[in-house]
Amino acid sequence: MFKTTLCALILGATALTSTAAVAQDWRGDLPVFRVGLLGGENEADRLRNNECFRVALEERLGVEVQLFPAADYAGVMQGLLAEQLDFATLGASAYAGIYMQDNNAVEPIFVGSEADGSTGYVAMMYVRADSDIHTLEDMQGRSLAYADANSTSGYLVPQFELGRMGINDDYFSQTGFGGGHEQAVIAVLNEQYDAGVTWTSGQGEHADGYTRGNFRTMVNNGLLDMNDVRVIWTSGLIANGPAVIRNGVPEEARQIVYDYMATQHESDPECYTSFSMGEGQGWVPVDHSFYEGIVAMREAATQSR
Repeated sequence: MFKTTLCALILGATALTSTAAVAQDWRGDLPVFRVGLLGGENEADRLRNNECFRVALEERLGVEVQLFPAADYAGVMQGLLAEQLDFATLGASAYAGIYMQDNNAVEPIFVGSEADGSTGYVAMMYVRADSDIHTLEDMQGRSLAYADANSTSGYLVPQFELGRMGINDDYFSQTGFGGGHEQAVIAVLNEQYDAGVTWTSGQGEHADGYTRGNFRTMVNNGLLDMNDVRVIWTSGLIANGPAVIRNGVPEEARQIVYDYMATQHESDPECYTSFSMGEGQGWVPVDHSFYEGIVAMREAATQSR
């Protein structure tokens, strides 16, 4: 009886030790979990708005979590492709750009939902409120600031939709890149460009910067008064960008990230609002099929260039 009990205890202890060792193995392989932050907002605000996400993941993963703010979209894309980053939230076009270079580099796991539960947003073209520009027709011969070459709302979709209307870059006196969504708005306010394009939920009050998006973040950060801008064009609905995780991240770590994001809206609402850049109904599971249209659009744009 004693021998049987002793053997059971030894076997049980061995099993627990083995299980613990297996559980710790992935942390040895992934001592730091690296989160890429897209350009488009000044670095200090990006770090502040994402700090709660970093802390929450660090507590759950049991490894150090570091934030890496890139100067532009390409920085995060290349970081994921080079396995120097493990996670990021991307625009749909940036995800398409990664997929076109390596279709096994990252996996989209969630897409943000809007205040009405939808999973799409819009691009808006804006001008200074005191300008004499009220329509797209008024933009002929004027200058336009795109946000970033890898931005969906700040470049890909405006180019595509305006092109279908017969409006190409030569319609404007000048086009250029503002260096990010926030920077492009500031360039328009400073009269360096006549207009810019950015992303927004398109829902809620104009005065608030809508419920989510670049306008809302700038209003929240005290960088923009919506009375200073006028919207003159709005795109069709665009698929919200995905939260992606590098395919080489160990399965247990992936599951921890997944479980936190799946409940973040309810369990950590303040962080959800800060991390997702506004109001919404949480994160919705997603896979590559959600972005096939954007991939096709980006492939066509690449071929035409």
